[in-house]
Amino acid sequence: MGFDGIEATVREGGHVLPEHAEEELPRLAEALKENGLEVTIMATSVNSVQQPLTEKVLRTAAGLGIKRYRLAYLRYDLAKPIRPQIASHRAQLKDLAEMNRDLGISGVYQNHAGATTVGSAVWDLRDILNDIPPEAISVAFDIRHATVEGGHNWPLHLHLIKPHLGAIYVKDFIWKAGIREAVNVPLGEGRVNPRFFAMVREIFRGPVSLHVEYLPKAGVEKNLEAISSDFTLLKTLLGIA
Repeated sequence: MGFDGIEATVREGGHVLPEHAEEELPRLAEALKENGLEVTIMATSVNSVQQPLTEKVLRTAAGLGIKRYRLAYLRYDLAKPIRPQIASHRAQLKDLAEMNRDLGISGVYQNHAGATTVGSAVWDLRDILNDIPPEAISVAFDIRHATVEGGHNWPLHLHLIKPHLGAIYVKDFIWKAGIREAVNVPLGEGRVNPRFFAMVREIFRGPVSLHVEYLPKAGVEKNLEAISSDFTLLKTLLGIA
């Protein structure tokens, strides 16, 4: 299809389980390399140095030349004050950033929609990452989730977080009448504004990850067709067709 690599799941329920990373991640990386691909981003369960498998997973990935991993989400407790929780999350990620720099790998944190998800508002990520070098931990800016939570002010969020950009995540959605939920749809058929891609061309050079999540039960063949179709449109939107 023309991709440079994959976003490999190395987490609970993923393609590689964290406890098997030392044995299976090298096999995955070698299989990809044989086909001219790489693990561009490793999606993980990591968000703290206190987790028992954090160092093993990150050290293994760094040793294989994997440059980036996606952090697991942090959460707010809405029964407690928010500002102290932001300070606590900042301290937690500072410790993780130090480990990243020691190991030679970079973390990316995705802004994900959700009432209790750290980063859903994007503003909080600016506070949390303010003193953390983007080479250690940066933001994987997800335009779908930014549009769900921000509506028309996604350009403000994009510019706010621009100094911390480490990756771009792409998918699309609609608001489905009657259920009050965002429903994923093919790229170009939903609420994501095409202007976003023109802005990305101007301000960012780095990995762009395409997420296709609207055919969860359709099987491999239909999902491969969807990936190919969305990727063709994405290249056009980014001006690289």
